[in-house]
Formats: sequence, C-alpha cells, structure tokens
Amino acid sequence: MIHMDHKKIRSSLKRTGKSFAQTMPILFGVLLLVSMVLVLVPTSFYGKVFTGNEVMDPLIGAALGSIAAGNPITSYIIGGELIEEGVSLLAVVAFIVAWASVGLIHIPAEGLILGRRFALVRNGVCFLSAIAIAIIVSLVVELV
Repeated sequence: MIHMDHKKIRSSLKRTGKSFAQTMPILFGVLLLVSMVLVLVPTSFYGKVFTGNEVMDPLIGAALGSIAAGNPITSYIIGGELIEEGVSLLAVVAFIVAWASVGLIHIPAEGLILGRRFALVRNGVCFLSAIAIAIIVSLVVELV
C-alpha cells in the first residue's frame, strides 16, 4: 500500500500553483504577440518573398515559419495558399514545419521557463530539422 503524505501533496500543489501563476503573464504576452503578427502580416506577403531558388526557398520558408509561429492548422491553410501562388513544395514544407516547431517569438518566454540555452538549442535543432524534413518530403513526392 502506498503511503500518501497530505502535507507534501499540499505543498507541491501550492508550489505548482505559484509557478503556474508566474508563467501565465509570460504565456499571455507571447499569445498576444503571435496574434498580432498573424493579423499584421497578410498571406499575400509570403507568396511574394519566395524566389524559386531550391537552396534559398527552404531557408526563407523556415525563417518565415519561425517568425510567424502559430497554430499548425493555420499553417496548413497558408501552405495551401502558397502552393496555389506557385511557391515550391520544398519552401512550403519548410514553412509549415518551422511554423509548428520553431518559435522565435517564444524564445524569451521559453528561456525564462525552461532555460535560455535549452530554448536556443531546441529552436536551432527544429529550424535545421524543418529544412531537412522539407528536403525529404520533396524527394519522396518526386519519387511518387
């Protein structure tokens, strides 16, 4: 039988509650900033930025996705519009993956909560992974 120390449980719940309360203003600020970027940057902007260059487009896509981080479902809609505007699949996949996994806007909050080094390394790895995944997806689609 497991012995539960109710004082320790209450103490843990209080510490968790305090930590959560301290984190909420940071998360709220990040959400406001992301929402502002989504509203201020029109979808047509993204279609004009891509060059058609197979080397630069995934870098541009990953960079834009990193800056405009947001809800993954929204990225699929924007990705579809980019494809319709003639942007390469390579660029769109890099954009979508970076959008969902990298968050330059989130780095300050993530750094405060999880540590600056962790936030920088995680975002760097995700940025490079977005480009690698875009290349792999593009090659697989060409084979099919």
